[in-house]
Amino acid sequence: MSLNQNVSDLLERLSESATLAMARKSRELKDAGHEVISLSLGEPDFDTPDFIKEAAKEGIDKNFTHYMPVPGYADFRESISRKFKRDNNINYSAEQIVVSTGAKQSLANLILATVNPGDEVLLPAPYWVSYIEMVKMAGATPVVIATSIEDDYKVSAEKLRENLTEKTRMLIFSSPCNPSGSVYSEQELKEWAEVIKDFPNLIAVSDEIYEHINYTENHFSLGSIDEIYEQTVTVNGVSKSFAMTGWRIGYIGAPLWIAKACNKLQGQFTSGASSISQRAAKAAIEAEPSVVDEMKATFLKRRELFGKLLTDIEGVEINQPKGAFYMFPRISSFFGKSHNGTVIQNSNDLAEYLLTEAHVATVSGGAFGSPECIRLSYAASQAELEEAAKRMAKALNQLK
Repeated sequence: MSLNQNVSDLLERLSESATLAMARKSRELKDAGHEVISLSLGEPDFDTPDFIKEAAKEGIDKNFTHYMPVPGYADFRESISRKFKRDNNINYSAEQIVVSTGAKQSLANLILATVNPGDEVLLPAPYWVSYIEMVKMAGATPVVIATSIEDDYKVSAEKLRENLTEKTRMLIFSSPCNPSGSVYSEQELKEWAEVIKDFPNLIAVSDEIYEHINYTENHFSLGSIDEIYEQTVTVNGVSKSFAMTGWRIGYIGAPLWIAKACNKLQGQFTSGASSISQRAAKAAIEAEPSVVDEMKATFLKRRELFGKLLTDIEGVEINQPKGAFYMFPRISSFFGKSHNGTVIQNSNDLAEYLLTEAHVATVSGGAFGSPECIRLSYAASQAELEEAAKRMAKALNQLK
């Protein structure tokens, strides 16, 4: 008798991460001998700064090699508390902070600890790919609020109110946004707050992982608005701003009851995040944000270059991303066109076509709730961006 190989119903509800799936396909083509330019993963192409690595080495020398508190070392959470006050004008005590194995776990903790089956969770689109899968994992109902390039991919307060019901438990958004690069202004978020406060059971989750890669020079945090402080959770981490993706450190600042709930949940899954990574992240958090200015300036130059190159391709429409390191062009003008028997019906088809025809890896906008778009990361060298645009132009111009 053979083993029953049926996986759980929970797993069947989930989709594979679109970004990781495209990265896998890219590797397969590379292994087959093709020169693939990967613009699919959201990872800075910089190394972790040396002062952060030195802090990790010091942590090893000082024997930070034993079990740590589930929510993170107390002195690290104190550093995060001071960072929230310094950078975001939010008062979170160390007890209101939970450190996790990446901001992805922080988000999963939040959703699983506060959302029930039957609850509704608002997701302004485009949204980060894992939001909707985490909501499905909790058995809740995702409610997608569509936007367009004409709106700069942002949701107005009026549209937000239209989608709120008595079943709405949570709102999740990112600013700067992955994938669109859009940044909500102070005025826009204050208008949101006027809506949020009318729904006292609503938890607003503000994902600010790209906080320091913000070209507006005016990052504003929803949690700094007093009227909705008790309804807001701020998610952040060190992966993007400090080029520390492999260190896996994220964290939340939250009302105390939510922090305690996440702590309880995490205690049964991973316990505390890596001890050495916490020592490294503490050095990053305590540094002045200006230490990442050079990296941000490089990304800004690439945005200008890649934006112009994409604009020059007929049929590609872009907005002006105000943060992060992504372009999110509308490419629906190519739907219905074909080349050598390949018909482009949607953004999934176009992403596959660009990979196989141009050997440029992108991600379908459908995974982000905007099926008329594709996502391109410009966390790549100038030469790679120029070559990618050249290949894309040739492949897209072949579609008739």
